[in-house]
Amino acid sequence: MTILCIRTDSDQAEVSVFYNKQEVASISWEAGRALSDTIHQKIEEILEIQAKTWDDIEGVVCYAGPGSFTGLRIGAAVANTLASSLDIPIVSYSGADWKLTGIAALLAGDDKKIIVPVYGSEPKTTKPRK
Repeated sequence: MTILCIRTDSDQAEVSVFYNKQEVASISWEAGRALSDTIHQKIEEILEIQAKTWDDIEGVVCYAGPGSFTGLRIGAAVANTLASSLDIPIVSYSGADWKLTGIAALLAGDDKKIIVPVYGSEPKTTKPRK
């Protein structure tokens, strides 16, 4: 099973490709405020390294959080869109072993259908002027 892992909780973003429980490729980059512009390019790049296409992805694991509000939302939106459009399973986990925990869940047949980020605290948003 070819599994895409996505982590976007900080300025340093990461995408990895696993074949079952074996990591076969990984890319980390300083995404900063350009995450939404670069994440799809990085996923395409890592798939090309493995001579794979978008259609070869059979499952998605996304880092759940906590972390950057916007970063987590972008990662979850990309992961949810991929899972929905490719009709593949998706899970999200936190902690040091988030990838392996998520991969084990996918291999066991788990599918959350849609994931939601875990921010760790209330988002700090600007209050409306009126």
